[in-house]
Amino acid sequence: MPSKLAEIVEEFAAAPRDVVLEMLLEYADVIPPLPAGMDREGMEQVPECQTPFFLRAQVQPDGTVITWFDCPPEAPTTRAFAGILAEGLAGATADQVLAVPDDLYQRMGLAQAISPLRVRGGTAILARLKRQVREQIS
Repeated sequence: MPSKLAEIVEEFAAAPRDVVLEMLLEYADVIPPLPAGMDREGMEQVPECQTPFFLRAQVQPDGTVITWFDCPPEAPTTRAFAGILAEGLAGATADQVLAVPDDLYQRMGLAQAISPLRVRGGTAILARLKRQVREQIS
């Protein structure tokens, strides 16, 4: 797992339960807007999310992965999942992305702070992101 993502996981896991949700929502604003010319058309929808959520991962020639996420502002928890991945995976290689544990959000202690349905959506985001990376390197 990339060191930045590992730091985020540790921060959440060590935080008191009553501040975990507050910490999570801080990541909702981390997602940058889609670049000019990019829209949901070239992105994959994650139907497991309760809100319209789209993502795209692209493996660069140097092996690093660029991610794009699109999620409405009125879905702060889902945006926060994407924000954690955007920040934690910035500059990561394909191998590092694929090494992210599938139970990432449980390791962070989020299963005790938010509904299982939301955790399942976050887990689906990670799974689809990893699948896109795997498809590009095989």
